[in-house]
Amino acid sequence: MKAATSTTLFVLLFVVLACHTGKRSAQKKESEIESSPYAFDFMESQLLSPVLDQAALEGKLVFIDMYASWCAPCRLMEEQVFTDEELAAYFNEHFISYRVDVEKGNGTNLATIFEVKVLPTLLFLDEKGRVLVRKEGAAMQTEMRELAHEALNKQ
Repeated sequence: MKAATSTTLFVLLFVVLACHTGKRSAQKKESEIESSPYAFDFMESQLLSPVLDQAALEGKLVFIDMYASWCAPCRLMEEQVFTDEELAAYFNEHFISYRVDVEKGNGTNLATIFEVKVLPTLLFLDEKGRVLVRKEGAAMQTEMRELAHEALNKQ
């Protein structure tokens, strides 16, 4: 009888702990989810190929912001351009937008491939990865729209 009671208590303790741990994980995951501070729908990917695939699937071009965390003009664009709702609506309609930190992960390779020497470097690509328009340095709303029009006209 004692063995059955001990086993039952052990199983109950195990179930309670298992449930409690799962609940904490779920709560933690919910609190870790952060919404993007940007109005632009930047696609998350470690590699460029899924971004190009998505662009081909949706019949859009690709916009890439090549940046670094320490870059003041990059931060200016983050705060004033990528938060602009009207410009974002235009970009979200016509482009798959993608941000690449040139100092992390595959960003170092992409910076080499696209010969990034100035930050930010803004690239507009077709679905095959060919550069249609390139801008070195920051661009504010009016210039961003002009660059986007130029890329769309080259499509």
